[in-house]
Amino acid sequence: MQRILVIGTGSIGRRHAENFRALGAEVTAIGWRATSVEGVETALAGSRFDGMVIATETQIRLPLIVAAAKADVPIYVEKPLAFCSNDLNACLAAAAPIAARSMLGLMMRYHPAFRDLAQADLSDSYHFSFAIGHDVTQWRENWRFSDSYAAKPQGGGVLLDLCHELDMAACLFPGLRVESVHSHGHTAYPGVDMASRIALASGQVTGCVAMDYLAPRLIRQAQINGTKASRSYDFAAQTYRIAQGQAVETPHLPLERNEMFMAAASDFLALIAGKPLRGIEHFPRLDRVGESCRLTAQAWEQRRFIGTITKDIP
Repeated sequence: MQRILVIGTGSIGRRHAENFRALGAEVTAIGWRATSVEGVETALAGSRFDGMVIATETQIRLPLIVAAAKADVPIYVEKPLAFCSNDLNACLAAAAPIAARSMLGLMMRYHPAFRDLAQADLSDSYHFSFAIGHDVTQWRENWRFSDSYAAKPQGGGVLLDLCHELDMAACLFPGLRVESVHSHGHTAYPGVDMASRIALASGQVTGCVAMDYLAPRLIRQAQINGTKASRSYDFAAQTYRIAQGQAVETPHLPLERNEMFMAAASDFLALIAGKPLRGIEHFPRLDRVGESCRLTAQAWEQRRFIGTITKDIP
């Protein structure tokens, strides 16, 4: 039985703990507010744990990564790894000794519709767009935005919170650079972006990623235009359309959301045990996610606030 230490007992930390237990692991969960870096170091002493999940706020992950690397314990870190380039470089350097046995929680890489895109020939593409939005006040029952990590200017905001779309773009179109980032803020949360639009470019491809905390109903879509095919993917409605001339294909790609988490947890257990993985196209091993992480950090650093949201967000 593999032994997993989970740091963080918020909603995502609890989900990870439940999933690892369901996979047969022995799980010890520690709330970050109930411990300290020293407490984590003590728990890791002697390496009685086979792996550690870091499900804390973004800005406090570096010392936990240092502690895990010192104890030679591989880690599963929630995204994003860091919110600025300096912290990202420090996290990657600290994790280097264990990175080949560690993962970043980029869950959309496990989505069957994204895997379909990852397997497609997109070399004819000239433009793409990804969009995600949902009213943050509807996310969870008995939950307040103001009490969450997302409301903090260092490590919070929608660009970091919903960075899966940036990661998908980085996977499908390597070498992307940030051209501009326009954001909307909120007077109650200085420095926190409530909506952001990132313009990107690479070689022959241009595109954008838009995300917000505002849409009354969940939006999660991708559009990829090429000279040979046009792909319209609605991840929320689970409807997918590929148009090639007069021919239209509508692939059936069903998903139950927790399946992605379970698949990633299963791969982490396999990774730390040296067993075969399930072979997803962009496995988020920690030593292979640098380009995506840098794109997110650079986008966050280049935000330019152009407006203010007046919606009441308690």
